Amino acid sequence: MNVPAELKYTSEHEWIRVEGDEAFVGITDYAQSQLGDIVFVECETVGDTLEAGNTFGTIEAVKTVSELYLPVSGEVLEFNEALEDEPELVNKDPYGKGWIVKISVADKSQMDNLLDAEAYKAII
Repeated sequence: MNVPAELKYTSEHEWIRVEGDEAFVGITDYAQSQLGDIVFVECETVGDTLEAGNTFGTIEAVKTVSELYLPVSGEVLEFNEALEDEPELVNKDPYGKGWIVKISVADKSQMDNLLDAEAYKAII
C-alpha cells in the first residue's frame, strides 16, 4: 500500500495535505482498494464550515456507499469536479488527481491529532 510520508491520516482512511491555509482531502490507497471500483463521489457541503469528524460527502463503489469524514475543522472550499466525469481517478491516483475536496483549515493545531504515515500503516 502506498502511504506517503508527507501526509496526515485519519483512522477512517482519509488523508490531508496542507498547503498554506488550505488543504486537500481524499481517501487513502488502502481505502480505495477496499472499496473497489468507485463509480460516484458526492459532496453537497461546498461553502459549509464543518467540525473535524463531520461527514463532508459520500463515495460510492459498485457494492457499497461510504461516508467521507473531514480530518480537521474548516470550510469546504471546492469539490474536485474532475470526479464527476471520472470517479475512477480516486482508484487510479488517490493522492494526486483523485483528491476529493479542498478546505480552509480553521485550526492547524488539529493536525497534531492525526496519524502520521507510520501510525497509519500500523492500523492497516
